[in-house]
Amino acid sequence: MALIIGLLFMSNAAILIKAANAPGIVTIFYRMLFASLALLVPFFVYLKKQKNPLPQRGVMLAILAGVCFGIDMSLWSTGVVASNATLPTLTANMAPLWVGIGSIFIYKERHGVGFWIGILLALSGATIMLFKDFNASNGIIEGAMLGVLAGMFYGAFHLISQKGRNLLSTLPFLFISTTSSALVAFILMFVKHLPFGGYPAETWMFLVLFGIGVQVIGWFLINYSQGYIPASVVSPTLLGQPVLTAVLATTLLHEELTKLHWSGGVVVVFGIYIVHYSRNK
Repeated sequence: MALIIGLLFMSNAAILIKAANAPGIVTIFYRMLFASLALLVPFFVYLKKQKNPLPQRGVMLAILAGVCFGIDMSLWSTGVVASNATLPTLTANMAPLWVGIGSIFIYKERHGVGFWIGILLALSGATIMLFKDFNASNGIIEGAMLGVLAGMFYGAFHLISQKGRNLLSTLPFLFISTTSSALVAFILMFVKHLPFGGYPAETWMFLVLFGIGVQVIGWFLINYSQGYIPASVVSPTLLGQPVLTAVLATTLLHEELTKLHWSGGVVVVFGIYIVHYSRNK
């Protein structure tokens, strides 16, 4: 139940970005800020109950993971604003490909034939999905490419978290990484001269929903489920996020997706599933 509810919250992320009608980086800054504020008291209560201080290496890994996550979210949200909610979300969810490739160099993991077949399928699906939009001026290619870059940083986030979560439990890791992500988004907003205020009440409502619903509730429930359910179940289940986002986007935002988008998307999801399956096996 925790995994399914967490997935439902996460699938609304791109919808809330489009609904907020604000620059992508702004939505990510307030998502992380509101989430950090919501986690602040539980984090200090947790610290008070601990007899030993948090391990320094674990804290550093949580900060670094948050930096990667902040860049990932900023690129992805900018892609969503530039194009639509579905395609940047799908290409950003190709992160398992980059995690698998990174694990070869960082953790010296060995992968079988299925892993490489999955990568080939996912990349082929992305090509099919974007084939008709290569020369279009509708922002689709820009959004999808930003999603791909975001997925690389998302992959780095997972690789770093793999070590960091061995040293820190869910709450401190989530709070430290979220606060670190907020700082990254703040710096990007400052550099790009994006306004911190002056938004209508409706935008603030969506930003609060984004921070509390997606970052606090959605992420916490997924992290909680990971402590009880094997990765072989969690990872493929989370592939439902871009699928649910596509359904919500076509229903609520009236986004138009062609047959090539849908067929390419199916191939991408299937390819990522094979990557997950081969690694977990």
